[in-house]
Amino acid sequence: MTTENPAARTHQGPPSLPEPGVRSTGLRLGALFGPAIFGVTAAGVALPDVVRALGTSPSAAAWVLTAHALALGIGTALAGRVADARGIRFILLTGGLILAAGAVVCLVAPGIGALVAGRFLLAAGSGAMSSAALALAASATPRQRPGILAIFGATMSLFSAGATLAGGVVTEWFGWRPTLVLPVLSLLALPLVLRQAATRPGTGRSVDGTGALLLTVTAACFLILIQSSALSLSAPAVTVVAVLLVLAAAGLVVRTARNPEGFVPRALVTDLTFVRAAGTGVGVYAGLFGTMYAAPQLLVRGHGWDVLSVGLWLLPGAVLGAVLSRYASSLAGAGGNVLLTVTALACAALLGLAGLLDGGPVFVVLGASFGFAAFAVTQVVTTGLLSARTAPQRRGGAVALLNLTFFVGGGVGSAVAGALAKSVELASVLAVVAVFPLLGAVFALTLPRAAPGPQGPPR
Repeated sequence: MTTENPAARTHQGPPSLPEPGVRSTGLRLGALFGPAIFGVTAAGVALPDVVRALGTSPSAAAWVLTAHALALGIGTALAGRVADARGIRFILLTGGLILAAGAVVCLVAPGIGALVAGRFLLAAGSGAMSSAALALAASATPRQRPGILAIFGATMSLFSAGATLAGGVVTEWFGWRPTLVLPVLSLLALPLVLRQAATRPGTGRSVDGTGALLLTVTAACFLILIQSSALSLSAPAVTVVAVLLVLAAAGLVVRTARNPEGFVPRALVTDLTFVRAAGTGVGVYAGLFGTMYAAPQLLVRGHGWDVLSVGLWLLPGAVLGAVLSRYASSLAGAGGNVLLTVTALACAALLGLAGLLDGGPVFVVLGASFGFAAFAVTQVVTTGLLSARTAPQRRGGAVALLNLTFFVGGGVGSAVAGALAKSVELASVLAVVAVFPLLGAVFALTLPRAAPGPQGPPR
């Protein structure tokens, strides 16, 4: 029998706080990422008020959404790679400052130019929050990761489904400016994850600045190009953007080939698992973003619903996404892939029926609901799969690059829906948008089971 030395106990420091549980961690990370969704869907509700208040044109006001989508995707990718090098805590604190600065600019902006600049800063900081949340979820232990991703996906689904309702309520009660800065709510979750972030230091390696610049220009030009119709860009401007896109994309390909460990790792983008996961997420995100552009307008204009009713009827879809994402995390092997395929197919089929039946509200709501479910399950399945195949010191950047492709897909979906809405009925727009989740389902069928990655068995 051993006896404890009282003197030794006296000199011990204060007992360390216990690590948060799986459920608590998933909720904290979901609360850190979730408000980023408000930056597009909720903000879209406020655009008519922006046009009236600032005396600007609808095409100029569209930059409020485009700048956010652009900076969010790029910010997520950049922050993920910097987090691998400098640590997640560094990214959280830096991103928090940028997010707060962007919110202040938006709240005091006297004109559309300053407002767009503020939204760009806001989204860049929001991207850093999102990237940190993904990196922390991916870096969890193999035993805890499925449970954390389940709660994380469920929380994301709730934010996604409640975005339209939140946008309508905040705009109606407090005005359009608070609606545009709703992503700042991520700051409330920041103190809750700083301790966990401190346990994930960086490698100290330098970041490939040239590769980062080429990726930024490529993604920016692509998103601006697909939004050119909504932005009413002139033919010369479109030509310049297209040329920059080709040059930057070509430069990025050459850079990646010559520098395998650069900002875009060659081993990652040539991995078929990454490519298939990216294709899955692009299809699902494009379907959801396109649906969230067309469905609320169809229900309001075509069926006389108000924004509050739309938001309330979409909330059950969030519950469905929460349940299925949690179920997906508990499925072993290919089970999660099958569930992802089924939810994406259900979304595509219901949106197609909504289009064929001239926008029947039941099918519109059900299609959007399965879109939320596919969205949540996609995050759980693809993040878990990529995390298991990627070395721990590179997970943040890998998952962030994957989500950049997802956000680009979302931009494609909303751009296609917006362009079609100018010439065809909104019900027909939904029928076309249904192709995107169908594409995601096809890619989901090709996703492998969790398999050993370059660093050995799945972690």
